[in-house]
Amino acid sequence: MLQTLYIENIAVIEKTSIDFNRGLNVLTGETGAGKSIIIDSINAVMGQRTSKEIIRTGESTAFVSAQFEDINDDVKAKLSELGFDDDEGTLIIQRTISLSGKNACKINGRPATLSMLRELSKSLINIHGQHESYELFSPETHIDYIDSYGGCNSLLDAYKEKYREYKILKKKLNEAVSDESERLREIDLLSFQTNELYTADVKIGEEELLENERTALMSFEKISSLLNKAKMLLSGDENCDGGVETVDYAMTSVQKAAEYNNEYEPIAEAISDVYYNLRDCAESIDDAIDSLESDPQRLEEIEERLDLLNRLSRKYGCTCDELPDVAEKLQARLDELVNYDKKRDDLITACDKAEEEAMNAAKKLQNLRKKTAEEFADKVKQEMKFLNMPNVDLVPQFEEVEFYAKGIDKVELLISANPGETPRPVAKIASGGELSRMMLAIKTVLASTDTVDTLIFDEVDTGISGSAAEKVGLKLREVSQSSQVLCVTHQAQIAALADFHYLIHKQIEQGRTFTEVMPLDHNGRKNELARIIGGVNITDAALTHAESMLKEYNN
Repeated sequence: MLQTLYIENIAVIEKTSIDFNRGLNVLTGETGAGKSIIIDSINAVMGQRTSKEIIRTGESTAFVSAQFEDINDDVKAKLSELGFDDDEGTLIIQRTISLSGKNACKINGRPATLSMLRELSKSLINIHGQHESYELFSPETHIDYIDSYGGCNSLLDAYKEKYREYKILKKKLNEAVSDESERLREIDLLSFQTNELYTADVKIGEEELLENERTALMSFEKISSLLNKAKMLLSGDENCDGGVETVDYAMTSVQKAAEYNNEYEPIAEAISDVYYNLRDCAESIDDAIDSLESDPQRLEEIEERLDLLNRLSRKYGCTCDELPDVAEKLQARLDELVNYDKKRDDLITACDKAEEEAMNAAKKLQNLRKKTAEEFADKVKQEMKFLNMPNVDLVPQFEEVEFYAKGIDKVELLISANPGETPRPVAKIASGGELSRMMLAIKTVLASTDTVDTLIFDEVDTGISGSAAEKVGLKLREVSQSSQVLCVTHQAQIAALADFHYLIHKQIEQGRTFTEVMPLDHNGRKNELARIIGGVNITDAALTHAESMLKEYNN
């Protein structure tokens, strides 16, 4: 349950800490005192979207912290899934909002994200706001109530998986059969491109080899001159000795010296190595000169080949070395299009199978919904009767439709508030007070299946008064026997039924507005109830009435 809510610099609240309790916790206060700020703060710490405008004027940051005690197993499992540990049943969630728009979130002291807070909040708190009743105007939401009551989530998840597989295959099939002329045009283009590339027969590294060969052919005269010069320097001519012969003389001289002193043997061996290396080099140069030739025709062939490689590279938007891979990919696409009939038949078979499996899953879901919808409607109807709608009738209307995300069912709860009237859509006949009571009835019924420990009702008394308000209060107290309930209300009948009563009080000091939240004792509750009953001027009669209400509801 929510143990402590700490708020700092949110709107007109500078600093306040509220310790909530089990049972029915009621918050009251004058209009504009800041009751909605409490709900906004809880929404903020639960990771919901908020604005930097919520930050108190003159401050750069706002901060909200919520401490939960005795968290249930679902919350512990969600914490573990998100990578956090529960602190022996205690959970602390914090959020800092800055004017820069940045958020700093923590779960049990460790950094977290807003999405983590939102995910965790689903297992912690269920907030029913004063405008949520208008969801009943949208029939699309009615199926969610039935699914929640009937425990349909596992079947719904199974259906969604089958539906997703079917949609993927259906899309592929539609793409495969959408445009036959386009397929034929693509085959023609791919046939030309693959033929062009395979005929070119480009090899990886070919461009570099050709460029090297071209450079050599274009430099024939210079290479010939340089090689002959090197040959003369190494091998010599009739006028002078070459390097090889000179090194040979040096080698022989040192070898003879070594015969007198073996210390020179390493030098002789080193020169010997040089001699043989130079002789090998001289022979290689001779071979290179013998093989050297000017070949204008080969040079022309290389130029033409390089021109082709460059043209293909530009055409297909890749390097020359990537052309073979491009050819393979184009061929694979061509094979796919040429084998279109087989692919289409395979897709049809797979799509039919996926459709059948999705339909089977949808039927199982439909059967469970129909099995539980009547029971759900009857229980909601009984709750509404208790809430001063004795003649209400509630009928779940099913319509089978094409596959969509929630199955093959459209479900709408039709309502008749008066005897003899045909049940009709909620939007056409329900008043604001009836909407509030219907939503409270639904929440009451769903509370038995909801694992969330804390329920928050924000002004669910909209549009009701008198005995109906008392019945709403009694129902909230009943719900609070199994879940912690926080309720913002304007009704004395509801406030009088609270186990714990908090006053949201606004005051102005030195031109600034400050709001604080104070737990009320018996006298404080009596005065607040009298204010709600009698307005600004609290009379003795109002105080007496308030005292009698407290005694009646708390004996």
